[in-house]
Amino acid sequence: PGIPRHTNRLINEKSPYLLQHAHNPVDWYPWGQEAFDKAKRENKVIFLSVGYSTCHWCHVMEEESFKSKEIGEIMNKHFVCIKVDREERPDVDKVYMTFVQATSGGGGWPMSVWLTPDLKPFAGGTYFPPEDRFHRVGFRTVLLRIAEQWEENKDALLESSHRILEALRQTSEIHVQGQQSPPPSKEVMDTCFQQLSRSYDEEYGGFSQAPKFPTPVNLNFLFTYWALHRTTPEGARALQMALHTLKMMAHGGIHDHIGQGFHRYSTDQHWHVPHFEKMLYDQGQLAAVYSRAFQISGDEFFADVARDILLYVSRDLSDQAGGFYSAEDADSYPTTTSKEKREGAFCVWEAKELQALLPDPVEGATEGTTLGDVFMHHYGVKENGNVDPMQDPHEELKGKNVLIAQCSPELTAARFGLEPGQLDALLQECRHRLCTARAQRPRPHLDSKMLAAWNGLMISGFAQAGAALAEQGYVHRAAQAAAFLRTHLFDPDSGRLLRSCYRGKDNSVEQSAVPIQGFLEDYVFVIQALFDLYEASLEQDWLEWALHLQHMQDKLFWDPKGFAYFSSEAGDPSLLLRLKGDQDGAEPTANSVTVTNLLRAACYSGHMDWVEKAGQILAAFSERLQKIPIALPEMARATGIFHHTLKQVVICGDPQGEDTKEMLHCVRSVFSPNKVLMLADGDSAGFLYRQLPFLASLERKDGKATAYLCSNFTCSLPVTSAQELRGMLSP
Repeated sequence: PGIPRHTNRLINEKSPYLLQHAHNPVDWYPWGQEAFDKAKRENKVIFLSVGYSTCHWCHVMEEESFKSKEIGEIMNKHFVCIKVDREERPDVDKVYMTFVQATSGGGGWPMSVWLTPDLKPFAGGTYFPPEDRFHRVGFRTVLLRIAEQWEENKDALLESSHRILEALRQTSEIHVQGQQSPPPSKEVMDTCFQQLSRSYDEEYGGFSQAPKFPTPVNLNFLFTYWALHRTTPEGARALQMALHTLKMMAHGGIHDHIGQGFHRYSTDQHWHVPHFEKMLYDQGQLAAVYSRAFQISGDEFFADVARDILLYVSRDLSDQAGGFYSAEDADSYPTTTSKEKREGAFCVWEAKELQALLPDPVEGATEGTTLGDVFMHHYGVKENGNVDPMQDPHEELKGKNVLIAQCSPELTAARFGLEPGQLDALLQECRHRLCTARAQRPRPHLDSKMLAAWNGLMISGFAQAGAALAEQGYVHRAAQAAAFLRTHLFDPDSGRLLRSCYRGKDNSVEQSAVPIQGFLEDYVFVIQALFDLYEASLEQDWLEWALHLQHMQDKLFWDPKGFAYFSSEAGDPSLLLRLKGDQDGAEPTANSVTVTNLLRAACYSGHMDWVEKAGQILAAFSERLQKIPIALPEMARATGIFHHTLKQVVICGDPQGEDTKEMLHCVRSVFSPNKVLMLADGDSAGFLYRQLPFLASLERKDGKATAYLCSNFTCSLPVTSAQELRGMLSP
């Protein structure tokens, strides 16, 4: 590409997204005081553009508008232009997305917002084409109109921005009403189940027509609903809905059959044509969900999908220091000589390409059958491509195939006269060849930013899979990542988490000049990860750190007046609103997950004020939970845990003893959403014994590993049989 013609202040940033825009002709500033002071000094409108590095439409708007010299001149003349990476600053993103959604009825990225010099929004939207198009106003027109309005009607815009902010402040407030108590668990869970059941796609699974997101929060809710209603028709349906959805997703094009892992969402009803970026938060949650599906069903299919996800993350999203990268892009260059990136180029195939790579005749099959014939039949490949033009408005996938397992192995085997076992080996050989061929293509951009929250979700994925699948290697990888967080994203002097760090030169780990402090979601997802890691490894250091972080979370984010936690801490004058997330989406909202965290923390520490806090969060969200729990399925799930009380499963035994290992394997192999596991190993000076004095009264029976089921620190009779323990773990 040669020497860039322009360089702006973003060249000094660490975020891959901001660095992507460092050579735009736009005089971009990062979010900060320098930009705010300039806007006030020159009395200019701020143009705020928010996105992330693997966002397809962010790339489109950059190519069309932010790389345009003419549009850049308009932006520099009339505005102070600020770029924000939403993954680095979810607090800034949330404030202005709340405004865009309230005023336009929609939202998404890139987000484009115009602010007064004191940061109040008065106009906004998402993607704009560069010029006016049929039914759509162009970016250049919007810029010139707003500049003109600011010159001629400044006072009206200021008044409007003030009114909008006050309205947002009132409508976004979540607080407890009077002496409200937590909503009734049965009503909340039944309503959530009914709402999910009504939106369920009976044929293809999932909970909408299109686009279709994996939404692990829905599946986790259904598993818990089944566990608490397993003898009822509703419980059976909840389980069927979850398992069918997971199977259809794994067969679909949203699942990368060659390179493993899952893409972000499907553009169609059939899970076929995805939006091709891969996000760490999806991999972490889906690894955990597929592991639970295996626990419940015993079907190795689900265990294999969990292993497939963890292979992808270990290979492609792992830093050598132990952390996990954020995402891979949807767009890439089709060939090494291509001038333009295309969506999905790294993942799609032409029929002739597959025939050339898989020409071998298949022994024992119908005469003339090649590997290519078998593979193309099984994965729905067509000569002219298998992508519906309706799913490909820009014709980037014309003539291409997105692999989707359209036949069962039995049907494909029967079609070509093969044994099912023989077919598995053939398909594996084909996938291996295609993987080797794909490795020659230019890879998509990797966002090598490492976020505390998303690393937390991925640690949970490895730890839960390690426990459920009895794979110690996964537990070790989770511990390696937790150690990375403690080294690079935790400040031992202040006891606080940091939000992000970055892969630097020579694969070093770098930090921003002014590190970004952790947000609520960082604490919540890391605490959850540390509890999951303790239960998988039984190393008490992780438990001790989790409880320290829970105390710090309380101090920084708790709302003592209205209850629940704010998403960001107090004291940042550039944040106009302190919000509380009220929707479980691609990721669960932090208040939803923290309810279960608090209940687990109380079980491990004896601090019953954490149980009280959990109830206060449910009370603050009570109205929403009773009316539209489908918006908060993870919190609806937590109401069930809250009302059923967590069981403390205490194993007394030598950690290295075979009888102890058998007991632990029994606990980990059963899906029981309302339990916590702890090992009483007899070390009375250990952390757990100091927290929970009642453990000292529990002992092994007849010298054997012994299990106790405790509730509110009152324990059942001792059990020495793993089979008996398994029966007791069912809710």
